[in-house]
Amino acid sequence: MFPVVSIVGNSGVGKTTFLEKLIQELKGHGYRVAAIKHDAHNFQMDHPGKDTWRLSQAGSDIVLISAPHKLAMLESVDEERTLDDLAAMVADRVDMVLAEGYRSASRPKIEVSRRERGSELVSPREELLAIVSDQAFDLPVPQFGLNEAAEVADLLEATFGLRPQVSRAARRD
Repeated sequence: MFPVVSIVGNSGVGKTTFLEKLIQELKGHGYRVAAIKHDAHNFQMDHPGKDTWRLSQAGSDIVLISAPHKLAMLESVDEERTLDDLAAMVADRVDMVLAEGYRSASRPKIEVSRRERGSELVSPREELLAIVSDQAFDLPVPQFGLNEAAEVADLLEATFGLRPQVSRAARRD
């Protein structure tokens, strides 16, 4: 099973901060990771006056911008893509997808919680893979501290039987 895991929690609990740490840990283990950020608002990457904006305004349905070490695609869509749709777009290029948000997607979830933001969890219990928090919950799932990204990386490896894929350079040899 190709792992797609959502990092969820209330606003301001540190989801992005924890996700940064987790990605660094997984990269240190040799994994290729895709991060998908859900934005409930209409984000803007191509700002008025910039070339990508001008090309979109001219009618392009898809605008790609490429540089030596980055690639971005801006696509006009009629409806929001699902997490599964987005994961499928990168599945052959990474070992796992970590999504920030996507509470309603039926995928395993790691919930980040902070005492100062409340003690209610947002995840359905049957989808909860782990909790990352500064407080304990009376639930039968692994629980980790806010700085225990290495331990969460180990949990992901064990849960999904992960093995880093051989790099493209090594495959060509």
